[in-house]
Amino acid sequence: MTGTRAYGYTDTLEAEHYGTALRADVGAGLTRTPKSTAPTWFYDARGSELFEEITQLPEYPLWRAELGLLRLHAGDIAARTGARSLVELGSGSSTKTKLIIEALGPTGLHYVPIDVSADALHQAGAQLVQEYPGIRLHALRADFTAPLVLPELPAEGSRIIAFLGSTLGNFLRPARGPFLRGLRDIMRPGDFLLIGADLVKDEQEMIAAYDDVQGVTAEFDKNLLHVLNRELDADFDPDAFDHAAVWNSGESHVEMRLRSRTEQLVKIRELDLAVPFERGEEWITERSAKFTVSGLQQEMAAAGLRTRELWADPDAGFMLTLATAH
Repeated sequence: MTGTRAYGYTDTLEAEHYGTALRADVGAGLTRTPKSTAPTWFYDARGSELFEEITQLPEYPLWRAELGLLRLHAGDIAARTGARSLVELGSGSSTKTKLIIEALGPTGLHYVPIDVSADALHQAGAQLVQEYPGIRLHALRADFTAPLVLPELPAEGSRIIAFLGSTLGNFLRPARGPFLRGLRDIMRPGDFLLIGADLVKDEQEMIAAYDDVQGVTAEFDKNLLHVLNRELDADFDPDAFDHAAVWNSGESHVEMRLRSRTEQLVKIRELDLAVPFERGEEWITERSAKFTVSGLQQEMAAAGLRTRELWADPDAGFMLTLATAH
């Protein structure tokens, strides 16, 4: 990032990245046992609207808990790090990040939001540069699960890499170590990693967060079927599936599943694929890991990250961890 431009943009993804990744994941995921696909595909325009509704549900305290912790401790984060660059993975609307930006001081701050959605980056970026005229923003369209190459950032001052929303929980246990080590590898001495993580709590409380009484999470789950029908010319009948949420204690994650109500054969024409479902067969559409404080610290330490500060909301079962490389 050079010069005095307040807004920059770099796109590292091919134009067909979404379609290529979708075809690969669905083709592999619906031909394995058990069937499973990545949660990425929930988030078309309707899916994003439904997720915003989910964040306001009484059964889903995660979003509010993280926001509350940031309100309480953004000043502590700024004081502890003194950062003049902020990199955010999966930035989306950057709503919570504003608290960190304001605590660090937006004038002259270099902010790099990273997301796979160009629309989300441009919309949030335009709003931020208008709201904070002195900020230096460089949006990066990239898949943060792959090795990252960051835009040029000032040599002086530390950087914060923020990974909020407990998105780390979407990585299966074997993938979390390499992912965290990848983040550690792009950190310079004096840089910080800020991670939000949802904690293990009462089983029924965790399940309710993914299967609310109003049925919003069920509609969100079934929205995947509408996405596949539209993008892959499939013929899923949403009424032929039920939504379920299950706690997998062995893997310490909540699974969202679509359960086939009948024996059926679904055609996915874009993939030239016919997918059989048995009556009662379940398709895992999301795995969301829940952590213990000591467990996450151990995973981070194994990846070369040392916890420096930890802030928790014990009532909501959520924590923020600030770490450095070692």
